[in-house]
Amino acid sequence: MELVMLLPHGGAGGVRPAAVATAKRSYEAAAPAPAKKTETAAMMTMVQTETAAAPATVYRDNWFDKLAIGYLSRNLQEASGLKNEKDGYESLIDAALAISRIFSLDKQSEIVTQALERALPSYILTMVMESEVEGRKEKNVVYIPKCRFLESTNCVGMCTNLCKIPCQKFIQDSLGMKVYMSPNFEDMSCEMIFGQQPPEDDPALKQPCFRTKCVAKQNHGVNCSI
Repeated sequence: MELVMLLPHGGAGGVRPAAVATAKRSYEAAAPAPAKKTETAAMMTMVQTETAAAPATVYRDNWFDKLAIGYLSRNLQEASGLKNEKDGYESLIDAALAISRIFSLDKQSEIVTQALERALPSYILTMVMESEVEGRKEKNVVYIPKCRFLESTNCVGMCTNLCKIPCQKFIQDSLGMKVYMSPNFEDMSCEMIFGQQPPEDDPALKQPCFRTKCVAKQNHGVNCSI
């Protein structure tokens, strides 16, 4: 890198080439050293501990989606006793955030279970029992490519305490069917495996919090680590 000196009217004048060379060497010596590769590698490792950054999915809810979302949000608010004035999916997320902020982990799951019982009474659930087609059982895995709730909150604690655990319990108690919900915190997908008992050593319950992305922690200081 060269040091360019602009001198008014007089040009370089009496400045000798040796002096210019000395100034050039001094400038180069003062330049900061490039970052070490080890520091860059360390930063990359830290970034990889968080969920991979990806553009947010754009959802275009139809009238039935909006009706179902609003219905579930109202039941969740009634079960918790915490009301909000928001609309659509934002209302559902706000209700879940309020529950995670105020109640204990056990109480959170209990409230969601109550909301599901309000939204889906047992007489409706009897119509979706296990069925067979031409003597063969239906496939028992439901794959969700992108979980909207997990993507919206980036919160491991809310995923497990307000969705996974209460839904597993609700389906077991209401339908008499074991189900294991296995969220993938890397790509935000989820598998619902019917007929399988959740493992005692469930890896989802050991997943650390996404501290730099978690809505509950960043916006409300909630200690949602599992």
